[in-house]
Amino acid sequence: MGVPCDTDGRKRWVLARRSISDGEIAYYHCFGPAATTLKKLVEVAGARWAIEECFQTAKNECGLDHYQVRKYTAWYRHITLSMAAHACLTVIRAAERARKRGLRSTGVTSW
Repeated sequence: MGVPCDTDGRKRWVLARRSISDGEIAYYHCFGPAATTLKKLVEVAGARWAIEECFQTAKNECGLDHYQVRKYTAWYRHITLSMAAHACLTVIRAAERARKRGLRSTGVTSW
């Protein structure tokens, strides 16, 4: 069964993005408000990489991907703890960089 192209003021698009470094083309299936501009679609697609880098860092540094799914509650606790640890490490890293640059404290106390 096909999905309608326009429903309730929303539209679908296919966005193609070419990598500058290797020429590889990535395709995005987009769905959003009908009034969305091409510029906004490109901005949102570009934000995806920052989010993926964040998750990759959480996997490498905080064990985000080191769980075996048995029950939802255990999975949810593991993900929550891993993301909280990642957030804590991010704040500590930002405070350390600010300290090295001689900037004002970011409100993080030393541990």
